Amino acid sequence: MPTYISLSNFTHQGIASVKDTTKRAEAFKKLAIQLGCTVKEIYWTQGQYDAVTILEAPDEAAATALAMSVGRLGNIRTNTLRAFTAAELAPILEKVV
Repeated sequence: MPTYISLSNFTHQGIASVKDTTKRAEAFKKLAIQLGCTVKEIYWTQGQYDAVTILEAPDEAAATALAMSVGRLGNIRTNTLRAFTAAELAPILEKVV
């Protein structure tokens, strides 16, 4: 299953209710399951991003639906990246000219 890395920042609403962030994370994991995705890990971070999420989704549509579903709640803004393992990258590199 494809892996995605989501970089998140709290919105004003999200930071105002930051004490609920771990509860929201649990709800997010349940939502991911409903959409056919698996949250591998959520890290709260210092620096440019407030959180980093590693998840697996069956396809781009599921990953996008998950990001849009959590985004519309108004607590975070996300930037989601498709991640490739070395094994997944190998056939892509074969096509590089």
